[in-house]
Formats: sequence, structure tokens, C-alpha cells
Amino acid sequence: MASDREIVFITGGNTGLGYEVVKALYKSPRAYEIIIGCRTVSKGEDAIATLQREVTQSASTLSVQQADLESDASLGQAVDAISARHGGRLDVLINNGGAGFDADIAAGTRSTREAFNTMWDVNVSGTHVLTQLAAPLLLKSDKGPRLLFVTSGTSTLAETEVFDTPVAKRINASPPAGWPKQNPPGTMAITGYRSAKTGLNMVMREWARILKEDGVRVWAVSPGFLATGLGGIGAEKLKAMGALDPSVGGETVRDVVEGKRDTEVGKVVRRDMVQPW
Repeated sequence: MASDREIVFITGGNTGLGYEVVKALYKSPRAYEIIIGCRTVSKGEDAIATLQREVTQSASTLSVQQADLESDASLGQAVDAISARHGGRLDVLINNGGAGFDADIAAGTRSTREAFNTMWDVNVSGTHVLTQLAAPLLLKSDKGPRLLFVTSGTSTLAETEVFDTPVAKRINASPPAGWPKQNPPGTMAITGYRSAKTGLNMVMREWARILKEDGVRVWAVSPGFLATGLGGIGAEKLKAMGALDPSVGGETVRDVVEGKRDTEVGKVVRRDMVQPW
């Protein structure tokens, strides 16, 4: 059924940054039909129940759509379902779903190959497949379609040689000589995750090229160092390391959806700047 509301589909919308994006949109005075994509429908339903307790009034509606970024069949069914419910149209696709397993490599619970392949499959391949499937729906939007990819501040090549902030020191510091390598205290091992997000930046650039003449605005959003559960480090430990509340990232994504970064199409945008490549 067609709607006058803007139709938004966000992957990984039931938890972490995705939940905060949904919350920011749900709190907006603008009216959206927000479709929460997640692997387990019951978790999406739980997220909606929590959100409706936190935000008691909204101009928007919420629903859940099963979507597994590791399954082409699941993604195809998700896009077909959205198309059937909304007259073949989608106004905003937020590719937020992602995963980091570098900590599993360090813990020995995943091999390097398994962890890397899964991170690239979820963060890059699955996201690209979903975008390819959803592109025809975006082209049918008459509301200025938008395509967003949630990336990471760790993905910038230009800043791999920066050491002048605590966060930069944590991700760019070199371990002592010798083998096997041990991460220095207070640093983070995220080689697989940051590599995948750098790859995602190029996927964004390709989609900006591919859809340019169709009028689809495309960005990557770098939400900042946030205290989410991504990577298994733990929100409280991340806060102690200087991470911001995830709501900050949610508001940044909402700003892109609502047109506040329209002069920076095709870029990786941070809360207060364009992220260097």
C-alpha cells in the first residue's frame, strides 16, 4: 500500500547505532514509515516495544522485516516484501548492518580467514547485494531518494598516520618488535573491521557514480567513536576509552536523511566535518 510518508529501510535497526538511528527518526516531527531490518524478527519487535516506551508520541510508524546480510535469499525476500507493501517504492535505504570479529581472532574463537570473510561478507558484500536489489525501489521514489552507508572513522587511509588523539593512538600504534605480536595496553586490534569499512567506502563511491543520473543522493556516514556492542569490547569499556553515547551517531544519520548534509553528497560525513579519504 502506497504511503505519503517517507519509507525508510534500515538494516541492523534493532540494536546499537541502528536502534539510535531509528529512535532519532521516530522522534523527528517528520513522518516516516520506518522498517527495521534484522536477522531475528522477535528482536526487532522487542526493539519497537522498547522504543515506544521511551518515545510515547511520534508522527511515524514502525515495522520489522527479516533481513540477513549473509543470505541473498533473505535479502531478496525482504525487498520483495517492502515493494509489495509500499507500491514498489523505497525513499531511504540506510545500510547500517555490520559486524566486527577481530576480537574473536585474538581470542582464538575464529580463524583469521573465517573472521575476515565474515566481516567482508556482512559489511561489504551483503550490503552491496541489498543495495543492488533495492535500487529499483529507490528509483521509483518521488521524494528525493537517499542511500546511506554507515562506515567508520577507522576506515580513512589518510588518518592511519595520525597519532595526535587518544583514539588515533589506540588504532594506529605499532606493537613492539618480535613475533607473535601483542597489542600494546590500551590499543585496539581492528584490522579486519577497518579494512572492510574502507572497502565499503569504495562501494559507496561506486553507487554514487551508478545512481548519479537517477537523482539518488548517496553518502557514507561516519558516526564517530560510539559506545556500542560492536566488536565485543563492551559499551562500558568503550565509554572509559572516550566513546560517545550512540545517540550522537543516530542524530548524525538523521541529519543526512533530513537534508542537512546535501552539499556533501558522495562524501564520507562525520558529525562536524567531511572525513578525509
